[in-house]
Amino acid sequence: MFKTKISDIPIDAFIDMDEAVETILCSGKGKIAVAINPEKILSSSSSDEVKKAILGADIRYLDGIGAVWLAQRKLGKKVSRIPGCELWEEIMLASVNANKSVYLLGSTSDVVEKTKIKLMQDHNVEVCGCNNGFFDNDQEMIAKLLEVKPDILTVAMGSPRQELFMKKCQNAGLTSFMMGVGGTYNVYVGTVERAPKVWCKLNLEWLYRLLKEPTRLRRQLKLLKFVWLAIFKKI
Repeated sequence: MFKTKISDIPIDAFIDMDEAVETILCSGKGKIAVAINPEKILSSSSSDEVKKAILGADIRYLDGIGAVWLAQRKLGKKVSRIPGCELWEEIMLASVNANKSVYLLGSTSDVVEKTKIKLMQDHNVEVCGCNNGFFDNDQEMIAKLLEVKPDILTVAMGSPRQELFMKKCQNAGLTSFMMGVGGTYNVYVGTVERAPKVWCKLNLEWLYRLLKEPTRLRRQLKLLKFVWLAIFKKI
């Protein structure tokens, strides 16, 4: 693993997925992991809430080809993109042999329950509990997690909500490894389609999503802004 900074945000750049999973399982206890992509980097410069959420994490891995490219240029070394949904699934699989319990938090009741059942039936993952992401009282939810004490907590509530909630958990003394996973549960159970593998391997997942959802154009224009800033060494 290599360390660098992008726009004053400390970055953990992993050589490959195996290194990321091993690092998390061996030394992730009590730590928070967040995905870093160009959109989050740009948002952090204009939103104190987003920046607080990112800087409150302990592991900031590269999920976004633009961020990977810039990190490689800064480091002078080849590092990998670590897609959050793939990292989550690899951690779920590795948790079985590592005898780690998992708590699933976020998304709708239907999706999180289906995710729990699929993990348990297909891979024998020890899911010690789950809850949807539409709760009103953070402290009650945190108290529940402190009682259950999962080894791994994954939170699908969108950014920066999920990151800020995980920080509250950490401050309250929860020692789980915590990871924000956005819409990963939906992808896992098939309610949301991910780009085909060939698009992902070519680092064109962003283009596939844009073609499927033209309304994402405004968000993708931020990538052009990121590239411009990176070329002229503004970040």
